[in-house]
Amino acid sequence: MAAIAHTAANGAPEPGSEGVSERLDAVAEMPDELRADVRLLGELLGQVIAEQGGPDLLADVERLRKAVIAAKRGETTADEIAAMVAEWPIDRAVQIARAFTCYFHLVNLAEEHHRIRSLRQRDQGGVPLRESIAEAVERLRDDERLGDLIENLEFHPVLTAHPTEARRRAIVTAIQRISAQLGVYRTAAGASEREEAKRRLIEEIDILWRTAQLRPTKLDPLDEVRTAMAVFDETLFRVVPKIYRTLDAALAPGTGTREPRARAFIRFGSWIGGDRDGNPYVTARVTREAIQIQAEHVLIALENATSRIGRALTVANLFTPPSAELSAAIAQAEGDHPDLMSELAKRSPREPHRQWLLFVAARIAATRRRDLDLAYRSPDELLADLRLVQRSLRDAGAVRQAYGELQHLIWQVETFGFHLAELEIRQHSEVHAVALKEIASGSLSERTEEVLATFRTIAWIQERFGVAACSRYIVSFTRSAADIAAVYELARHALGDRAPVLDVVPLFESGDDLEHAPEVLDGMLRLEPVRERLAANGRRLEVMLGYSDSAKEIGPAAATLRLYDAQAALAEWARANDIRLTLFHGRGGALGRGGGPANRAVLAQAPGSVAGRFKVTEQGEVIFARYGHAEIARRHIEQVTNAVLLASTPAVESKAAEAAARFRELAELVAAASERAYRALVEAPGFPEWFALVSPLEEIGRLRIGSRPPRRGLGAPRSLDDLRAIPWVFAWAQTRVNLPGWYGLGSGLAAAEASRGMDELRAAYREWPLFASMMDNAEMSLAKTDRAIAARYLALGGREDFAEQVLGEYDLTRRLVLEVTGHRRLLENRRVLSRAVQLRNPYVDALSHLQLRALAALRAGGLSETEHERLSTLLLLSVNGVAAGLQNTG
Repeated sequence: MAAIAHTAANGAPEPGSEGVSERLDAVAEMPDELRADVRLLGELLGQVIAEQGGPDLLADVERLRKAVIAAKRGETTADEIAAMVAEWPIDRAVQIARAFTCYFHLVNLAEEHHRIRSLRQRDQGGVPLRESIAEAVERLRDDERLGDLIENLEFHPVLTAHPTEARRRAIVTAIQRISAQLGVYRTAAGASEREEAKRRLIEEIDILWRTAQLRPTKLDPLDEVRTAMAVFDETLFRVVPKIYRTLDAALAPGTGTREPRARAFIRFGSWIGGDRDGNPYVTARVTREAIQIQAEHVLIALENATSRIGRALTVANLFTPPSAELSAAIAQAEGDHPDLMSELAKRSPREPHRQWLLFVAARIAATRRRDLDLAYRSPDELLADLRLVQRSLRDAGAVRQAYGELQHLIWQVETFGFHLAELEIRQHSEVHAVALKEIASGSLSERTEEVLATFRTIAWIQERFGVAACSRYIVSFTRSAADIAAVYELARHALGDRAPVLDVVPLFESGDDLEHAPEVLDGMLRLEPVRERLAANGRRLEVMLGYSDSAKEIGPAAATLRLYDAQAALAEWARANDIRLTLFHGRGGALGRGGGPANRAVLAQAPGSVAGRFKVTEQGEVIFARYGHAEIARRHIEQVTNAVLLASTPAVESKAAEAAARFRELAELVAAASERAYRALVEAPGFPEWFALVSPLEEIGRLRIGSRPPRRGLGAPRSLDDLRAIPWVFAWAQTRVNLPGWYGLGSGLAAAEASRGMDELRAAYREWPLFASMMDNAEMSLAKTDRAIAARYLALGGREDFAEQVLGEYDLTRRLVLEVTGHRRLLENRRVLSRAVQLRNPYVDALSHLQLRALAALRAGGLSETEHERLSTLLLLSVNGVAAGLQNTG
């Protein structure tokens, strides 16, 4: 890979065909620091490959690399590359696929380092960083609603176990170690330190090369819980108080020396171990164990933080006397726990504040061990003890100690409690309907018994950790208020008067369900359990909107516009019914599942639908991409918070409302025509079978990337309904078509242009945030599409009509997207992303050719069991590599 790194760092192919000039520009614009990191990592990987596989392996990697770049220049053909790939023994092809996959992991790492460098360089003080919390507060400084916005601000990311992270946890941790070592290497002060860092760096790259890319066994739900805990341990726990500190500093001078004005506005949720819709492996036992794992991690983190702060708080009572309140509390503790307090007094003589915090740390440890004599009964008890010592420090004049690290700890308790993230339950409405029928008949199936056991588990969680730990119950495919009533009825069957507190959340997923959502909510208001909850919680109600299934059903453009209309209707419904509505956005990581930049998505929401609150799912590879590194996690949360604050202001809302009204008819033209084009393809006879042939859909299920089955039912898909949205998007990404992100939009734009003219479309792009976001996301998806490679995949299905239909819509969409945006080429106005795509594409092509070899042979059949197994390994490795190269799966 040394030559790969050399090319990326120092040169580019000569121009000669469409797309080459873009690649030249991308290489020329590569920042020096990023160029140096890519070159270093590539050279070290090349050294490892040569050492382990021999110089011949590295030479073959170079042959393929040069060939795919030559193909971009028009100097060789795809047929010639396919012939070269076919010559290699399968085992050699597997090694080459591993080489390119490892290279992508390292390039991704280098780009992450450069992003962090860029953030640091731009944060020079004086002027707030663009899309930061400080910028939002500065822009709203004179807005009389700023205080209310801050008071009601809420960002609620919900981590899910949807299988969109193709990398093994072992690969992720290996990459993290390389990342840390690269940082050491770049900051080494002397030559010997630098040389040692380089030795460690190549050692870690060697481990990455030797680590199996594919999981040997299928994940179970508790594996997924533990994987998510790594993000909490490594970043989230430490990042959250820094976010609050940033907000507090923006609101008023003197943060850290006064009572904070920022409140804890981030709340984490989790579906991992709670989402049983379509996943038979998530049981009541799993849910119970999931919350216990979460509690273990957060209590350890709180104990460690409290001990660290307590040990450092060596303020003597001579200079910082304790308050009478704190002295009384210590005396009470000495009476209740004499041995412990005596030991703490010996370790911290005449340091009462230190003694108290170390006592608090001991109580947190007892809470984790379930030592009831010493344990806290709730996070509120812990907060009371922390605020007690905070008041004492403040009254003694030690305001920096009162409102510094101790305040960070208070914010952490307020955010995470003893449960870390609210465990949300999700189940399909049909499961509830069947369960009620069985209860009425007196004959209960195992699944219905499990439904009832789930409610008992929710009650146990609430008793142990509080209602905040688990009260939300999401009903997939909610069609009527009866689907909501069924949940409350089942809870009563399970526990009678001891039924848990439930906030039942309707999930609207299909186009029709989105359209009729207000009618369902009207029915909900007539339900006695719903009215009781509204009376108890300040008339708060949550509604979830499904992006994935709606896009899969009616196409990305029509779904985007239908979701916008649904949000506007729900916001109006909430105003009319005096409801504080929170819309829960079930967005995936990929563009075909509602993905894309989160801050731009917030600003594109319907007026009145944000109202200072934003709740969204964070899935698969997105969890690690957004929260895997502390500085990137902080930047992401700041960008979302910035957008939530701005989107909730009258100025932004009125501008969006005016644009939506002006371009309403245009949007309807785009939506109707795009939906017709999309349905004409996906509902055509034979389409599901064709899709299964031209993509690695069947094989993706064997990647073992999640505990959830990849589709509903068994056998080949008979219709789109049989496919889950994630493998649908994942498989299209592998074919380099990315169809779920753009298909139908071209037909929609063509219809609108014919009726209203191109100038009207361009005006909508300039003036309407929703339309601009839709176009920009489609442009990104088109940029990751490779027409020539895609055509080779589509040819595998033996249906030239389908292939021509897809490629024709691609050509139309690409042309019209460029006309509407006014760009000469895709991503012209997004230089960083464009550079990453242009530099990656040839190397993704290499993996695609390897995948095409395996896929064609597997589809042709007539293989021995050994050949089939080896080709399947090659295909799955290439799937993993393409996902790394494109930086998204589902």
